[in-house]
Amino acid sequence: MVISPPQKLTMLFEIIGAGVFSYGLFYLLAMCFVDCDVELWFYSIFGRSPRKLKGKVVCITGASSGIGEHTAKALAKRGVKLALTARRKNELERVKRECIELSKGQLVDDDVLVLAFDITDLSLHKKVLEQIINHFGSLDILVNNAGRSQRALFEHIQMNVDKQMFDLNVFAVVNLSRFAVKYFSERGSGHVAVVSSLAGVFGVPYSATYTATKHAIHGYFGALRTEKTGKNIAVTLLCPGPVYTNFLQESFTEKDGEKYGIPANKTDRRMTGERCGELCAVALANRTHESWMGIFPMMPFVYTAVYFPIVSKMCLKLLGPQRLFKIRDSKEITLDEGKQKL
Repeated sequence: MVISPPQKLTMLFEIIGAGVFSYGLFYLLAMCFVDCDVELWFYSIFGRSPRKLKGKVVCITGASSGIGEHTAKALAKRGVKLALTARRKNELERVKRECIELSKGQLVDDDVLVLAFDITDLSLHKKVLEQIINHFGSLDILVNNAGRSQRALFEHIQMNVDKQMFDLNVFAVVNLSRFAVKYFSERGSGHVAVVSSLAGVFGVPYSATYTATKHAIHGYFGALRTEKTGKNIAVTLLCPGPVYTNFLQESFTEKDGEKYGIPANKTDRRMTGERCGELCAVALANRTHESWMGIFPMMPFVYTAVYFPIVSKMCLKLLGPQRLFKIRDSKEITLDEGKQKL
């Protein structure tokens, strides 16, 4: 039987269509069962283990609690040398002791360096990196984790809050990273990672300034990644969704000097800090470009927002911003009564 050219073309399109359908179906099913993007999930099973980072030197900012602390602990278990920075020295010393204990003999006191300083004091950045390099002899990975979230209504946010959040979440990160990138460029290799957020991937309600800072981070470091293509300097954006840490209660509001003050509850639908730290370690070991993390329904929602914007727009109209807030924070919010200090 001779197949004509039009029939061959039809068969080709049928094969392509079946492939696209199968690919989409796989992603749809995977998103219902995994707590991260498919690439990171694959690497967590088949990729480079964080153990491959043993002996490397990693600097983590904001390491006294939350995702920074748990990432440090995940790396310490694999024998990674650590420089831990934050403002609270006592908490950093606690994290250091726990990291050494978790390493089970792989790390000693000199393998974990504690440096307490205010990340927003840009004049200290060069000195801090020099201290780290002088202490260990090198620096392999910089993990920018320091930052704060926000809960506020867009039109009520004071401009001073916008400025403070950009100083902390953006300019401090960019400035420290520039010194690190100069060092990595001279050395010929290195890795810069930033703990961003799913709020850097799509617009999140009631966190306008926070969302803007994370989108700015994606712009800065997306450009850096492109510039350093082929130069052995990796750039990773770590984008967690809701995580059970003290991050929520420390959030900015719309008012200058005010903290949100409402803690996350253990019953909230949030990824554990331990799991988030483990996934961050996997992303670092595999030098991913961008990694998303979050328990159901965060992954299907993000994939839909990015790859199917029209469907996402329809879903948002059905859900509404307050329902989306509840999915994010596991709490109801009534703006007119101000129950959540908005």
